[in-house]
Amino acid sequence: RGVNVFPSQVEAILMQTETLAPFYQLEISREGNLDLLTVNVEGSPPLVAQGEAAMTRVGQKAQKDIKDFIGVTAKVVVKRTGELPRSEGKAVRVIDRRKK
Repeated sequence: RGVNVFPSQVEAILMQTETLAPFYQLEISREGNLDLLTVNVEGSPPLVAQGEAAMTRVGQKAQKDIKDFIGVTAKVVVKRTGELPRSEGKAVRVIDRRKK
């Protein structure tokens, strides 16, 4: 079923988690007939200092929260501080990798 997902909805969920930084990107790709949503978000420096296991746990919780509140399954990948691109102007929040 088709569900509209707005970046602001995902952002609201991510920002409820203190250990995540306010830098994120949504990637949409297609596998067969399914659209896949990947949320790349930076962890805060204290989270990154705790290591990969802690970053994975926080990502899994964010994944569950997105499913519970928006109703879509998304893969959440917690990145290290500075891994996502910064922009001078308006941030590019959505990257659509589906073939047109």
